Amino acid sequence: MLTLFLIGIGAGLLAGLLGVGGGVLMVPVLVGLGVSPIQAFGTSNLAIVITSIAGTWQNWRSGNLQASSIWQLGLPAIATAQLGVWIAQKLSAATLLLGIAGLYLLNIFLVELRQWLNRSREKAIDQQPRPTLAAIVLTGSLGGILAGLFGIGGGTLMVPLQVLLMGVPIKTAVQTSLGVIIVTACSALTGYAIAGDVLWREGLWLGLGGLLGVQVTTRLLPKLPSLLVQRCFQLLLLTFAIYFIWKAQNP
Repeated sequence: MLTLFLIGIGAGLLAGLLGVGGGVLMVPVLVGLGVSPIQAFGTSNLAIVITSIAGTWQNWRSGNLQASSIWQLGLPAIATAQLGVWIAQKLSAATLLLGIAGLYLLNIFLVELRQWLNRSREKAIDQQPRPTLAAIVLTGSLGGILAGLFGIGGGTLMVPLQVLLMGVPIKTAVQTSLGVIIVTACSALTGYAIAGDVLWREGLWLGLGGLLGVQVTTRLLPKLPSLLVQRCFQLLLLTFAIYFIWKAQNP
């Protein structure tokens, strides 16, 4: 269990830094340890609940959180997370692994596209239009589906979509995403628990480690350059996309 605790610390560091709930690290590690993809997704959501609550609490204490944004994105995610769980139960392990790899690669492109758009209108960067209702609902709904489908909290898509569709600065998107993940992970965890696909002891150890790790990077994030946060986010996605493609071919 010490190994899981240390992995949880690493996942917590990533959660606070990148707003992804830590599932992007916990899921591939659990799969690598021999856990089936569907159980890895369910167990990851348990740890994500613990980690995201801790990180969001720290962001709130630091004054770096907008509760209204969390609920705007979180409400549509509650129902769609259950849809994601249902879809996951119908797919093969290899299909799920290839699907999550494709998602990671798509997100690299989405973040880069937004960076290009920002450069093209740099002079008007302080006059961002308010996000539309459609953009908010789409971002929250897709985040919920991904939380249920891949056990990653939904942050891997909510961060770039907030940046791309809602015009939110990436560090603000990271902080908001971590709060929304509480809602999406709780909803997805309920679905996986009902299906019996949660390893409770392993998930708790991962979550306790994540609780510790997230305290560090939620304090560090406001001090980091936005471009550095973006590049770290993209590098993480690329690394695990390659791993999942390899794992799907070598179960």
